[in-house]
Parts: sequence; C-alpha cells; structure tokens
Amino acid sequence: MSEALRKLLNQGTPQQPVITPHVGILTLHFQLYACEDLKAKRKAFTAMKAVWGKEPDLAVAETADQDALDCATWTIAALGESSQQISQRLDQVEKAIQERVDAAILDVHREIL
Repeated sequence: MSEALRKLLNQGTPQQPVITPHVGILTLHFQLYACEDLKAKRKAFTAMKAVWGKEPDLAVAETADQDALDCATWTIAALGESSQQISQRLDQVEKAIQERVDAAILDVHREIL
C-alpha cells in the first residue's frame, strides 16, 4: 500500500449528510367514453407519458385496467426533498392532467411515503 493511500485511510473521510428522499404516489382512476379500441384509449392518454413521463422528478405508468376500454388507472410517483414539496408538485400535476387529458377522473388516491 502506498504511503499516500495509507494517509488517506488514516485521516478518514468526512461524514456526508444523509439525504432521505420523500416519495409521493398519485393514483388516478379515469372513466372513458367512446373508445372503440385500445388504440383510441392509448391516444387519449398520450400526454401522460409525453409530458409528465419526461420530468426528472416523476415516473408515470398505467397501473391497472390496461385492457378495459371504459376505464384506466394511472399512477404518478414523485421524488422530492420534503413532503410539502411533493404535495405541491402532485397538486400541480393533478391540475395539469385534468386540463390536458380528455377523460373524467373518478377517483384520486394520494400517498406520501
């Protein structure tokens, strides 16, 4: 072992602050009308992946009802430094989804971990 490495090991490393990210989960259950096939259903939710799927603090996925033509369930997971920050972010995302997605929201479930 080199002398320089021995000195570094003896010095120890400064304690790095522990960062615990918070996670928020927003699950939206949608009612769809006039979807004749799965292609039309996926087209109705194009914005979900195209807009919010590219955000660095969000993950977006269709989590249930994939084969149903009259409903859809999508989940958005958000990472942040605090529960308050995540709540605000999920509020913002939910409002934007209501404005951009052409489907009625039947149920909203939110959880902060």
